[in-house]
Amino acid sequence: MNKEKNFMSAVVYVHDEEPYIADFLEKMICFLEEHFEHSEIICVNDFSTDNSVGEIKKAGKKAKTTAVSVLNMSYFHGVETAMNAGVDLSIGDFVLEVDRTVQDYAPEEIMNVYRKVLEGYDIVSASPDRKQRFTSSLFYRVYERFSDHNQKICSETFRVLSRRALNRVGSMSRTVPYRKGIYANCGLRTLNIRYHAAGAPVQVREDKSLRKYRSSLAADALLLFTDAGYFCSKLMTGLMMFLSLFMIVYTVAVYAMAKPVAGWTTTILFLAVAFLGLFIILTIIIKYLQILLKLSFQRTKYSFESIEKLS
Repeated sequence: MNKEKNFMSAVVYVHDEEPYIADFLEKMICFLEEHFEHSEIICVNDFSTDNSVGEIKKAGKKAKTTAVSVLNMSYFHGVETAMNAGVDLSIGDFVLEVDRTVQDYAPEEIMNVYRKVLEGYDIVSASPDRKQRFTSSLFYRVYERFSDHNQKICSETFRVLSRRALNRVGSMSRTVPYRKGIYANCGLRTLNIRYHAAGAPVQVREDKSLRKYRSSLAADALLLFTDAGYFCSKLMTGLMMFLSLFMIVYTVAVYAMAKPVAGWTTTILFLAVAFLGLFIILTIIIKYLQILLKLSFQRTKYSFESIEKLS
């Protein structure tokens, strides 16, 4: 079998993956050594509290030609920032990003994605053909409703990126706060393919920090890559405008038909107009902040404790 000459870097996110990481890593090592002459695996240990690193070290000893490394983060960063650190460390012509180590696909699916990249796509992702979780489906619907591009995004298991795509993303922003969003907006050819998911979906237990991180990431992504925040501001402004006009009409009617308390009319009119003006100003400010955030992201710094070369 003729092996691929391109250098493949696999960046794997690891956070409390002790039950799955050894089996996954052994399969990934076999796959890379079977199909690529030059390859590496970078396991990004995002402050795991179990024995994930020990399992990685055991499996890493079985590698013959594939270089296996562990990047130990200093504290919990979350998948986006941790994967940024791993990708920055990679040296391959192509990078395989794996966000979860629970495999419901055959290794050949990775080659199908890789071949699509060779056909001219710079970013190709793979998603299972099963139904998404309700919360994920809701997030993606809102994202697509308010985003300014026509590309649909969904839950992905892994993706392969060319070095050109990584260079483009790096030139667009100093950091990658939400990879799917910036990959969809990078201007290069992207593709998502579906694979048949084997077996029943595995429910991976998420700790409190991970659940909190996912909620925060969803809010940040909607703010940075969509007009959802501006839409909410406009909606609130319209509501306050309606209430302000109602209060103005009501105040004038009370003044004309009754004997209000001294100063009541002036106070209510002032408050109605003031609140209307305040929400208009806030809407304008939020819009400008949204534009500034889109133009230039603040760099999210990451901190890693050590890099261990296992093979």
